[in-house]
Amino acid sequence: MKKWLLLTIISIFALALAACGGGEEGGGSNKSSEEYTAENPLIIKFSHVTAIDSVKGQAADKFAQLVDEKTEGKVKVEVYPSSQLYGDNDELDALVSGNVHMIAPSVTKMVKIDPRWQYVDMPYLFEDEEHVQAFFESDVAKELMNSDALAANDIKGLAFWPNGFKHFSNNKHPLVTVEDFKGLKFRAQAGQVLEAQFETLGAGSATIAFGETYAALQQGTVDGAENPYNNFDTMKFYEVQKYLSTSQHGRLDYAIFVNKSFWESIPADLLAPVEEALAEATTYAQELAAEENAKSLENVKASGVVEVYEMTQEERDALKEALQPVYEEFEEIITPELIEGINALR
Repeated sequence: MKKWLLLTIISIFALALAACGGGEEGGGSNKSSEEYTAENPLIIKFSHVTAIDSVKGQAADKFAQLVDEKTEGKVKVEVYPSSQLYGDNDELDALVSGNVHMIAPSVTKMVKIDPRWQYVDMPYLFEDEEHVQAFFESDVAKELMNSDALAANDIKGLAFWPNGFKHFSNNKHPLVTVEDFKGLKFRAQAGQVLEAQFETLGAGSATIAFGETYAALQQGTVDGAENPYNNFDTMKFYEVQKYLSTSQHGRLDYAIFVNKSFWESIPADLLAPVEEALAEATTYAQELAAEENAKSLENVKASGVVEVYEMTQEERDALKEALQPVYEEFEEIITPELIEGINALR
């Protein structure tokens, strides 16, 4: 927390200096783009932690392709998937320091800066994919993306990329009722909401980096996890998990964040096609997520090594009721305004 406080103070000072120096509102530098060519392009380093064939991996590659086409090679996006450059625990620090220019973390990772980003972990907050998309396009989401907390850390939020609803898996037995969770231990992303979720279910949790999850499941460090179908499939978790329940209890979505100073230093005539490419890649990611999750569920079923339990709405409602204490504990932290704003979009 001390490190983030120091970074925040430094960033505020830097932003104040930038404001004194003027600049074009909305980003985009007045610098000339003439120095950049196909042989000497402007490089954007894009780091993420999932596999190349995941929804995020494919969307990132699509973005890189579109940028190359729209700038005629003057801008090159270097994509580093599968934690090749930075993992879950350090990619945000790398963005703030400028060692990478763009990341697409699970939004829960932003809890370091603003605890409201844990909204995505609140159990059964979202009803269906249409509800999620309505949120992405809402003023509620825009306020989060343009918050002072992000700007103070020299971060700019640009877009949401969906991944999908999370589902519980484990190695012991099908997970249907609250009793089924008791005594088990689950891999979880960092965040107090997820800790409380598993505690309320009578289970334990361990914060483990995404890239280390397969080994943790394989070695029995944890019994289970929670993932969208596509992550479960592309990360080959079906090799180390025996049971998958279609619980649809939470979300795992990504957001595109960039180093604000770097992004606004890009010449305006190059920034425009880059942002156009990102808008197209975002539409691609939204369409791809639904397709890939459906395909991945069929892949898992066809594998013959995982027992998929199709939960009924009544069974999901029972879990939702059991998890209400999480709302009582975290409503003020996530804020009633955000929770009610999301609920109003149903």
